Amino acid sequence: MSFLEELSLTTMLIISAVIVIPILAILYVYLFDRKQKQHAILRNYPILGRIRYMIEKVGPEFRQYLFDNDNDGKPFSREDYLHMVLPGKYLKSVIGFGSKRDFDAPGYYLRNSMFTKQNEEMRVDNQRKVDSMRYIVDGEGLFSRREHREEVAADPWLLPDEDAVVIGPDCKHPFRVHSLLGQSAMSYGALGENAITALSKGIGMATGAWMNTGEGGLSPHHLAGDADIIAQIGSGLFGFRTSEGEFDWNLLTEKAENPKVRAFELKLAQGAKMRGGHVEGSKVTEEIAMIRNVTPFKTINSPNRFHQFDDFPSMFSFIEQIRSHSGKPVGIKIVIGGISDAEELASFMKETGMGPDFVSVDGSEGGSGATYQDLADSVGLPIRSALIILDDALRKYEVRDRVKIIASGKMTTPDKAAIALAMGADLVQIARGFMISVGCIMAQRCHTNECPAGVATTDPHLQRGLVVEEKKYRVTNYILTMREGLFRIAAAAGLDSPTKLERHHVFYKDERGRVTPIE
Repeated sequence: MSFLEELSLTTMLIISAVIVIPILAILYVYLFDRKQKQHAILRNYPILGRIRYMIEKVGPEFRQYLFDNDNDGKPFSREDYLHMVLPGKYLKSVIGFGSKRDFDAPGYYLRNSMFTKQNEEMRVDNQRKVDSMRYIVDGEGLFSRREHREEVAADPWLLPDEDAVVIGPDCKHPFRVHSLLGQSAMSYGALGENAITALSKGIGMATGAWMNTGEGGLSPHHLAGDADIIAQIGSGLFGFRTSEGEFDWNLLTEKAENPKVRAFELKLAQGAKMRGGHVEGSKVTEEIAMIRNVTPFKTINSPNRFHQFDDFPSMFSFIEQIRSHSGKPVGIKIVIGGISDAEELASFMKETGMGPDFVSVDGSEGGSGATYQDLADSVGLPIRSALIILDDALRKYEVRDRVKIIASGKMTTPDKAAIALAMGADLVQIARGFMISVGCIMAQRCHTNECPAGVATTDPHLQRGLVVEEKKYRVTNYILTMREGLFRIAAAAGLDSPTKLERHHVFYKDERGRVTPIE
């Protein structure tokens, strides 16, 4: 057989294989689906049914990137997402041409002043610069983008010492906070070690801010940077429990002796779930199990509430014990369900002289790595309603000066944070904004251990994509732009500090254009 004949035969065999193999595969799928009993559509229409399920599978991605309007996506729109990504990468938040907000829709607006403040009039500490890295775009085409990274000495936008928010002033070790923004609770286990490490280092470099450990306990990765720590204690007592699941006071003392641990927080609830946490067994590595004192690779479901208390007297007693053992402030994390809950808390504080040093109030719009749809959608009040209710109750019973309010719930841009401060919050904390700053693409796979960006996973292969030395600067830049934005808004309102934002600085415009001050 000649070379040409052999080549021709090989070509024919390849062409035959290309045609025959797909036909055989389709025939197999057709016969298999016709006989299966689980799916009616596949049984009646095997080929079209497969196409339907394929389209359904990729539908969320197509909507996110191609079909959703810039302001339509949930839980965050494309516009929301960019407002978190771009400041972290480029250390700026300047837009062109105009806002994409729907100004005909109801919403909150911040009051401006006829006579704004000059930059030099602001009460801000920018003496010590922050060494960071940012990207500069050199050129951009349809299929390419050229950019380079450069060092930058950025302003930190910190509160001066006289304006610092002091949590637990009567404690042996009060917590003086110079940043109005910090990281909300995210556990090691829910997030991988690379994500937690990048957050710790980035927050530490920004200075003044804090990170909350979440209910998974204090890990070495939380301490990898120089961030102040609020150590959260959940109903599962992870990091604070004996092998039998009881509270371990020795472990509390051990954590309290670490100078970076500035306060403790009892988690009663969070916005997305009014219950204990949930972590899939595939995420529970041996290291995570050791930190939490649980069994490796076994799914964890925390109790719905603490066994140590079940009413205000027993909770206040537990808070006092933790404060006396640690010498540090103790707070609670709650979701407001109604006016009576807030008033009962405040009245008991007045009656007993006891209570938390701070209250982290989470809105029902808050996120979570894993929860149930019914709890996330309908249980608990959104943050803006909750803030006013809690602030009013604490003022009514004259205990507002004893407790600081930390607000959380989708406050990922300076204007949203400023509205929360005006409504009664002393501080604001953010979770998903920080997740996005370290690479989250909102794939909504947090509960599966299959996060494609390596953020909400403990899978070493997936975590490899998250480079700590790159992402830590994104975290730093996100904090700095957020804090700068708060001072910019304060200046526009005629104030020399965002700590002076009050209710009369916020208006609500309804669907008919009527304007009402929220005070």
